[in-house]
This record gives sequence, C-alpha cells and structure tokens, in this order.
Amino acid sequence: MQLDDLLNHSSEWLKGTGPNSDVVISSRIRLARNLNKVAFPHWASKKQGERTLQIIQEAILRADYTKKTIIFKLADLDSVDKQFLVERHLMSLEHAQKPNHKAIAIDNEEIISIMINEEDHIRMQVMQSGFNLFEAWNIINRIDDSLALELSFAFLPEWGYLTACPTNTGTGMRGSVMLHLPALVMTRQIDRVLAAVAKLSFATRGLYGEGTQAAGNFFQISNQISLGLSEDENIDNINGLIRQIIEQEHQAREALLSRNRPALEDRINRSLGILKTARIISSQETIELLSMVRVGCDIGMLKDIDRRTINELFIVTQPAHLQKIERKKLLSEERDIKRAEIIRSRLSL
Repeated sequence: MQLDDLLNHSSEWLKGTGPNSDVVISSRIRLARNLNKVAFPHWASKKQGERTLQIIQEAILRADYTKKTIIFKLADLDSVDKQFLVERHLMSLEHAQKPNHKAIAIDNEEIISIMINEEDHIRMQVMQSGFNLFEAWNIINRIDDSLALELSFAFLPEWGYLTACPTNTGTGMRGSVMLHLPALVMTRQIDRVLAAVAKLSFATRGLYGEGTQAAGNFFQISNQISLGLSEDENIDNINGLIRQIIEQEHQAREALLSRNRPALEDRINRSLGILKTARIISSQETIELLSMVRVGCDIGMLKDIDRRTINELFIVTQPAHLQKIERKKLLSEERDIKRAEIIRSRLSL
C-alpha cells in the first residue's frame, strides 16, 4: 500500500454504519505506551530516538495483529503528505511536527494507526464507525497484548503504565467519540451541555483533536482521567455520558421539526443548493453546509443522498486531500475551485 492509495479508499470510521451513526461519527480508543528504561521522546537524544524507532518498527512487523500494517517514516513524507494523514484522523498535529525519528503504521482499512515517538514512544489507536467504543477496545486490547509479547513496556504495579504526561498514567487509555450536534447548536443548548461535560472531567475538542475548535457542529468528547480506573470503567463512564448527549440531540431535532419545520427544511435545501451549484467554496463554508445536509440525511428529509457520501466529503475537501488528488500544490483560490468541483460531482451522482 502506498500513501496515495488511501485516496481511493473509504476509512472505516467514515462509513456511517455503526450504532447511533445519525449522531455519532466515530469512536476511538487510544493507548499510550513507553519502552521500559528508555528515555521518553522529548528527552531522548538523536541516537536514542533512532534506536527506539527501529526497535518499535521491528516489533510492529513481528506482532500478530500489526504485521500487515504499512509503516511510513515521517522524514520521508512532505508537508502535504503529513497534513493528509492528519486530515484522515490517522495522525495528530503534534506528531506531524519535527518528523525526525518518527513514523506511523497504518492498516489497509484505516482502523489501526500507531504513531511512533510522538509524546510517548507508542500512541496506538483504533477507530470504529458510530457509537462503538467496546468494539474499538476489543481490537486495541488484542493489539496491545500482541505488542507486549515483543516489547517491554514501562509499568509499575502501583501506578500502571508510565507516560510522558501524568494525566495518561495508569491504563494509558483515552476513549473519544466524535459527535455531530447541529440541533443542540441551533437551539442554543450546546453551551449548557459542554459545561456539564467539563464538570464531569471530560474534555471537549474540535474536529482535529487537541488545540482545535469545533467546526461544522462536530465535537470530540474524551475522558481526562486514566489513573485509578480500569479500561472497562472508563469506557462505561464515557458511554453513559454519550448516551445522554445523543438523547438530548434527538430531542432537540424533534423540537426543531415540530416548532418550525419549514425553516429547517429551507436551511437544509439552501445548503444543498449552494453545494450543488457553487464554483468557488472555502473549507469552512463547506463544513458548515455539509453539516446541514447531513442533518437532512439523518432525519430522512433528503432521500437521494447517503450519510457515507457526506462523511467522505468532509474529508476529501480538506486542503491536503485536494492537493493529493491534483498531484500538485495548490494556492488557496485553486483549492476553493477544486473543492467546489468535487462537491458538485459527488452530489450529482
């Protein structure tokens, strides 16, 4: 598999087929692991970083559940390639910076990605479509066990897995769910919901994780506490919170339909009309309009467009994807033109 092959492939988490996929885009479990008695990446020397990279790469290619992944060294990728991986949610923005001694392993279905020498020696993640944290956990648990047969992880009985950031110490697990909450935004209930989330010690981030703002009514919610809780307890806590938010989003959608259905229909169809006819369109406007069209799909108002098409458009219209499709770097205006062309083409099928 080459990096460009991903352009013609739909990521597992974009399929829009999992449980509660009208509200939940994807579920992700991430585990942080470090090698025993080896300096954390931000303390490691050049020689140590190179050696750690080599050891982990070899282990990944030997382990039963990861040996079919493809490993890309970040030093071999240009800026567009790295941004491309960030846009596909396979790699963090932080990992894309300072690429020396870094790599990423990806499987063909884009369910698994493993970042090497990010904040920790290993940041592995598994993503599933819809509200499916336990399935993601089952997969990543097998991967973790498989790698543990090949590597010695930094672990203390009283603390658990040792990590670069103390908040990850313990299980080293972060569960996150990406939600599409347009009705809570439109009914101005979102601030109240997010305030309640924060009080329960959960983090809310934007479409591309830490350091990003919510766009297109997308919100990522994840646990902040790892120490003192088992993986199952953490997942149960996240699931309980997400179920409440899903219910509130459903209630807000019903309220919008019952109180002012014509206005909602108008907004959805205007959004679709612009997307189908625009010749120049920015990334931000695209996300906002696609969000409204996705509402139309989810509530059954738009019958001829499926959720998967909309989900994929959120990704393929991002800047690096457009440049990969054109096989050259594009100026901002050129990207806006190409973006509009792709949207018109896909929505006319």
